[in-house]
Amino acid sequence: MSEHVHVSLDAGVVEVVVDRPAKKNALTGDMYAALAAAIEQATEDPAVRSILVTSTGDTFSGGNDLQDFLAGAPGLDSPVVRFLTALATTDVPLVFAVQGPAVGVGATMLLHAEHVVAAETATLQYPFVSMALVPEAGSSLLLPRVTGYLRAAEVMLTGQPVTATRALDLGLVSRVVPAGEEGAAAREFTALLAKQPPAAVRLTKRLLRDDTAGLQGRMRSEFELFVQRLQSPEFVEAVSAFMQKREPDFDALTGP
Repeated sequence: MSEHVHVSLDAGVVEVVVDRPAKKNALTGDMYAALAAAIEQATEDPAVRSILVTSTGDTFSGGNDLQDFLAGAPGLDSPVVRFLTALATTDVPLVFAVQGPAVGVGATMLLHAEHVVAAETATLQYPFVSMALVPEAGSSLLLPRVTGYLRAAEVMLTGQPVTATRALDLGLVSRVVPAGEEGAAAREFTALLAKQPPAAVRLTKRLLRDDTAGLQGRMRSEFELFVQRLQSPEFVEAVSAFMQKREPDFDALTGP
């Protein structure tokens, strides 16, 4: 297990805390493995009524740890794929409390939730195109379903942050609360779930998310393209510009 992921069980709620605030809760391979294990074990335990995911610090998650990705492209047996598969296939309701920026996979994982509470300070950002990549976590399928195609295209193609208020309007979060109250509000929802008949809850989630096979197929297609993009000159330029704190120059890659 990762030292940056803490898992506890209380009153039927598995609480998963991402705890790497010094790195904006960016996710490494070890952290993905720990997150996957927590979801898998919760899914196998009939006593679990919901999974609550929170994080420490002022950022929900900065997304993937770039150093991990620069060290080598992940394979289909990698921890990140295991985590995404666990997200897509669990029949346990997923609840998230988001207190600040949720970037990349930090935002796309929320599309697999049954309830998302966002602080007023929260923002969601899908910067894949800006980083010369493509969407992941099934977001190319799930985001248009939630927001409609045009608004999904806007947030994906521009990579601009989505405020908590707009995320509520788009249907990307369930509630917006004052900063510091998101954890308590999310636990209110898990308490409601705990009063419901557990088997009926899980069966209903399966029915609500009845396209698991289609979702996993889309996730695989995304992953294959994502890995290809990690080898592209555009990605190298995007990362170099990010590290050097400058604007990327993609025109130079396509010019005469």
